[in-house]
Amino acid sequence: MPLHETRPVTPSQRFRVANRSGVAAKRPERLLTRSTKRSSGRNVHGRITSRRRGGGHKRKFRRIDFRREKYGIPARVAEIEYDPNRSANIALLVYSDGEKRYILAPREVRVGSVLTSYAQKGEYQPGNAMPLRHMPPAARLHALELVPNTRAQLVRSAGVSAQLVGIEGDRATIRMPSGELRILHADCRATLGAVGNPDHQRTVLGKAGRNRWRGRRPRVRGVAMNPIDHPMGGGEGRTSGGGHPVSPWGQLAKSYPTRRKSKPSNRQILVRANGRKVKQ
Repeated sequence: MPLHETRPVTPSQRFRVANRSGVAAKRPERLLTRSTKRSSGRNVHGRITSRRRGGGHKRKFRRIDFRREKYGIPARVAEIEYDPNRSANIALLVYSDGEKRYILAPREVRVGSVLTSYAQKGEYQPGNAMPLRHMPPAARLHALELVPNTRAQLVRSAGVSAQLVGIEGDRATIRMPSGELRILHADCRATLGAVGNPDHQRTVLGKAGRNRWRGRRPRVRGVAMNPIDHPMGGGEGRTSGGGHPVSPWGQLAKSYPTRRKSKPSNRQILVRANGRKVKQ
């Protein structure tokens, strides 16, 4: 999908780079959407847990089919649509029985393509879903399940893909987009191909207002604050802070591991993204 540079009619459009070409300019399917309530970065207790969130344009949540359990029923891609809730575009599937569903739009899939989900071996076409044990060697895949017969949780961002390294019995080895080697059950389902919209990272907002439309508020540096507001604030004149960068509550902001060691999925990791092997 080519990038589009706007004409510099205003100062902000001089730098704007968008990638909306090939996306249908239509409203989403009404039966496949639901309204959502903004949390503005607050948890169930009303406390802010994710800072610099608030405002933004109202969004409709698109119901994405991450299960792909309609086995053997062909579906035609009717539209490629924009989804404000994720980086990837979505594809509207119209099944032969008349049902409509949204899925993540794979990179090679176009309007008019016919996709199918298989419980056993099937056609190795980008956009088709099937268990890992029935995929070809070294296949590129996305929308990967973490536990069999649940829903896709891994490899869902724009332009990314994982690779099937090998299968031994019921254990499938997957190379994640980060380089991490992970073991999953061979009955976990995935979709062939890479996620579409690979130019998402190359887009340029062009102005601060577009960040506000997305619900992202300005970020104030800690060294620009007062000592009561931030550990790195205060000082005579302009200072660079001194010491290690920390959050307003003193937690290290760089080179500080925050991943829980007791996470159940840690047992499935063979090699981490930094290249270190994990003791089994």
